[in-house]
Amino acid sequence: MTADIWDVVIVGAGLSGLSAAHLLTKRDAKLRILILEGKDRVGGRTVSFEIPAADGADRWDFGGQWVGSTQTHIMELIKELGLEVYPQFNVGKKVLHVGGPTSKVRSYRTSIPALSPLVLLDFTQMLWKVRVKLCRTVSVQDPLRTPNAAELDSMTVHSYIEQHAWTEELKEQLGVCSRSVFGVEPSQMSFLFFLMYAAAAGGLLALLESSPGCAQEFKIKGGTQQLSECLAQRVGWKNVRLGSAVTAIWQVDHENVEKLHKKHAFPFHLIVIQYQPALPSMREFLTQNMPVGHMMKFILTYQTAFWKEKGFSGEIVAGSSTDCPFCVTFDATSPRGNPALVGFISGRQATLWKRRAAVLSSLVKYLGPEAASCIHYEEKDWAKEEFSGGCPVSVMAPGLLTFYHPSLRKPCGRIHWAGTETATLWCGYMSGAVQAGQRAALEVLAEVSHVVLTPEEQESLIQGQTLHRPPKPTALSALLKRLSRKSVLIPALTIGAALLLVRKRDVLVKIQTYVGAF
Repeated sequence: MTADIWDVVIVGAGLSGLSAAHLLTKRDAKLRILILEGKDRVGGRTVSFEIPAADGADRWDFGGQWVGSTQTHIMELIKELGLEVYPQFNVGKKVLHVGGPTSKVRSYRTSIPALSPLVLLDFTQMLWKVRVKLCRTVSVQDPLRTPNAAELDSMTVHSYIEQHAWTEELKEQLGVCSRSVFGVEPSQMSFLFFLMYAAAAGGLLALLESSPGCAQEFKIKGGTQQLSECLAQRVGWKNVRLGSAVTAIWQVDHENVEKLHKKHAFPFHLIVIQYQPALPSMREFLTQNMPVGHMMKFILTYQTAFWKEKGFSGEIVAGSSTDCPFCVTFDATSPRGNPALVGFISGRQATLWKRRAAVLSSLVKYLGPEAASCIHYEEKDWAKEEFSGGCPVSVMAPGLLTFYHPSLRKPCGRIHWAGTETATLWCGYMSGAVQAGQRAALEVLAEVSHVVLTPEEQESLIQGQTLHRPPKPTALSALLKRLSRKSVLIPALTIGAALLLVRKRDVLVKIQTYVGAF
């Protein structure tokens, strides 16, 4: 029997793998490309399907769902595929509950929660330390070049918070941030990895908010899985083989086998694969020691958007001490107007609850008795998803970045690595998946069809740099960075800012407009 011959084999038909295939096809239509996917669908950690709704049934995302205007790679792809986005609804009161099950449930309307004067002071000093002193100095391309990289990578996010946050309330809220963004507890993640991840997005608040330019700014009409479906159609469904899990990869000199697997581009999060020859020890260690987050996503549909009628936005932030199973919720009303709420159960909370009843009782507590009368409750536990094993992203424990990061994107023979974890802009997000897929495709093209690369692309591959740069800081933010070097000013600015915020909380929102994201 004669084996099929392919120029490029891509393992995984998620957004990163299909973005690689799409760019390869656009640049060199003669390339023979095969995409192997273990699941019975494309999309990876994006999946969309219908559930019962007010008008019968409607479609929602049960994996990745948000995009933002600063996520250039995914926004360009959305435009190219002719898809539409619509804004995340965030008008109205937001709910905050931290400090224990009997603590006061507070509401607020700004992007910053209603905090006590002491917590505001704590928040302000942490903002200066993390955003100006640390985040701005992180090298996303090469974390080893970050000042004090070894020290920052030796501690967890939890240990840094314990050393530098003063109030238990802020500590608890930062724990909510860790669970909602990474799906892990602060004690499970390197602080340097946390800083790198935030820097790749433009700041911590950019990861948390739904305001312009932030991670939760827009959703895609029709769902995010159609991104992969559209890419598969453009690449050619005949080149996509579903239900085809890869268990072994041989790179040998024998001519017939070499032709079968000439070049490969791989998404990062893989099943256990046997390699011949074995991967370099640093790469193998990295692959086996980046745990993926544990996150469940639930959607409840309703007959009416009662929370909007009562003046709520649908956004709830709940700490782990409150006997609430979820960490955050948002309005999820569909473009067709079917009312819904979406929420996330992450980290340690994902292992503790009988979820449906606990979710409903918490929503009743925060939004009113109407929350108990949902049409349908649907959840997706990504830890049970074959070939994914979790969501939303794989993280690094202390020590991994400073010892093993050089192997993250480095090709291994004819194997090239993609996946959102390898991105340098919006790492962990769909935009990062697209960027990483395109970068891996350019690496392959440099070897199999280098004449199609532009001089700029060739130079970027030589230097190991991305073509897209984060926006330059504004003049004022650059000034603030220079001022921050004079540590004597920080206590005075911190106290002054806190006193001002006590008098008028909206000032912080205005400050963000000029200073930028935390």
